[in-house]
Amino acid sequence: MTFEELGVNEPLIKAISDMGFENPMPVQEKVIPHLLKENTDVIALAQTGTGKTAAFGLPVLQRINVDLRQPQALIIAPTRELCLQIAGDLADFSKYMPDVRVQPVYGGSSIESQIRGLKAGVQIIVATPGRLIDLINRGVAKLDNVHTVILDEADEMLNMGFQDSINAILEHVPAERKMLLFSATMPPEIGRIAKKYMNDPVEYVVGTRNEGAANVRHIYYLVNARDKYLALKRIADDNPDIYGIIFCRTRRDTQEVADQLIRDGYNADALHGDLSQQQRDIVMKKFHDRVVTLLVATDVAARGIDVDNLSHVINFGLPEDTAVYTHRSGRTGRAGKTGVSIAIIHTREKGRLREIERIIGKKFERKEVPTPEHIIEKQLYHLADRIERVQVDDAEMDKYTPGVIKKLGWLSNEDLIKRVLSLEFKRLLDYYKDAPTLDVIEEKSKRDKQRNSEGGKKLTDTDKDRRTAEKGMERIYINVGKRDGFYAGNLIDMLNHTIQGPRVDVGRIDLLPAYTLFDVRKKDAKKVVSALKGADFMGKHLYSEVADTEKDYSRTSNRRSQDSSEKDFHGSFKKKGRGGKKK
Repeated sequence: MTFEELGVNEPLIKAISDMGFENPMPVQEKVIPHLLKENTDVIALAQTGTGKTAAFGLPVLQRINVDLRQPQALIIAPTRELCLQIAGDLADFSKYMPDVRVQPVYGGSSIESQIRGLKAGVQIIVATPGRLIDLINRGVAKLDNVHTVILDEADEMLNMGFQDSINAILEHVPAERKMLLFSATMPPEIGRIAKKYMNDPVEYVVGTRNEGAANVRHIYYLVNARDKYLALKRIADDNPDIYGIIFCRTRRDTQEVADQLIRDGYNADALHGDLSQQQRDIVMKKFHDRVVTLLVATDVAARGIDVDNLSHVINFGLPEDTAVYTHRSGRTGRAGKTGVSIAIIHTREKGRLREIERIIGKKFERKEVPTPEHIIEKQLYHLADRIERVQVDDAEMDKYTPGVIKKLGWLSNEDLIKRVLSLEFKRLLDYYKDAPTLDVIEEKSKRDKQRNSEGGKKLTDTDKDRRTAEKGMERIYINVGKRDGFYAGNLIDMLNHTIQGPRVDVGRIDLLPAYTLFDVRKKDAKKVVSALKGADFMGKHLYSEVADTEKDYSRTSNRRSQDSSEKDFHGSFKKKGRGGKKK
């Protein structure tokens, strides 16, 4: 099928031909004819990198009345980066449509210049929700003539808390308009938006929901939690031409991993929500220019990054939502190229990994963390390739080579090569000298084997993992869990505020309904237990101890919850009572 057969007109075909477009992608084959010819709305489930912008952008541009200098199409995106990417693509598509005006509006930039642009007359607005509402309230963004509304990455907008903003915006557009909703997943909130604001929508699915890209290889490395950063460095060293994104769960982890990589000599930088817009722009320019080759990012901050030639995506921690993993891995293996999605996990994350495998329909390969010998060999051959391929300017070099040859002429070819390699790789050789193996060897402990042979209660793998600390760590119990509203962020925040001195490193965290188990380094265990004992979480009196592998904490936690409630009740009664003596 060709773009002509889809109904795309000549000026647009000429522009996309200049951009290298030859044949439409699957999502474009489905969506373009519908938007050009049908009256019903569209829900399109498609992953990152599937050609979505052209799928909605080409028909939107074709339906614009160039004689009317009023907004006729509204495209809403979750982040500034995606907003600018879409606006830039529309400008490229409309290269031969000089009377079409596209205006991006987004936070973090001068609202006055955006107001001037809108007042000058535009036909298409590409906007982030917050800034658009501000412009609507100022009476500048007038949406009375909008005939097409597009929500791009709708699931991410809902995850970022834009539900109310989307509702408010849609109240200002005409009821008789076409609406297109793009999403990677279909959470219930999207169904509610469709029911309230869409006209009998047709659903198109490109691939299967949450399906991983066909040309992405999925790999995992199994290490102890404390060794994740060391494994990350070895992976980077084993791939000398690596150009990728490292995903972390929190802004703090993102900045810390980036800072460590920079200190260790890698071309890395961080991208997260605590950066100013100017800082984000600088980081992204360095990444696009390959001054930075390892971008450490949170999922939200990475939205809208438009890079087609990433070699690797690295999950420093697996996300809770499989759709998030699909978004991450979909950033490599784009534009017909192959890519690698790597997960660096510890033993407690294996269940999550298997769940992701089941949903995306792909099997993760387990690989051993690269050994020092393999890394050094890989780096040496990479240097040899660079030397072999370098372009030499004979005229320029002839001025300097006689003196150098005179200085080094006594060396044999073999000696010269050895010295060049030693000069280049002394740091690596020194760093990896006597470096340990990082892979976790999965086997039953002697204690488990003994208990099973004696006919004792057989522990499941999950029970063992929950009760046993990783090597070099101590397992800590605390009597609050998920049903108390207690999550990993609460634990980290509590430790940061209750423990004086250096930051405590936290390893594996297991959140259960009634209690939590987590690892800290052995030297910090007593300090952590002491700090948490007697603390308060949302009115609950906390108890903590070094975990006992033989104890059933589900019963202990229930009993402690009852005891704590009793103490709270009696303490409250004594405060409110009239007199009375303490017993």
